[in-house]
Amino acid sequence: MDDEPLSEWAERRDAKIGRLRAVPIFFGDGPKGSHLNPGAPRVIERWNGSGWEVFTVAANLNEARKLLRPADAESPAQEPAQPARPPLAPGRGKHRKPR
Repeated sequence: MDDEPLSEWAERRDAKIGRLRAVPIFFGDGPKGSHLNPGAPRVIERWNGSGWEVFTVAANLNEARKLLRPADAESPAQEPAQPARPPLAPGRGKHRKPR
């Protein structure tokens, strides 16, 4: 077994200090995924090197995203790379019956 030097492990661990994550606030057996209730408040937690600690509270998913990724909130929305395809007419789908 190849043991990693302690200094490399500590360097990798310390690089994660200050990382933020959003956790939905639910009581009991409520939904856990952020997409299930985007209007629910979020606790923003910060990694301190040994555990997650409460950093702040966001009102909803959009506010949490602004806190987690401020560069994305300030940049304008980008155009899609390819134009949207028009809807297919009935009977013109991808799947065809074999002959």
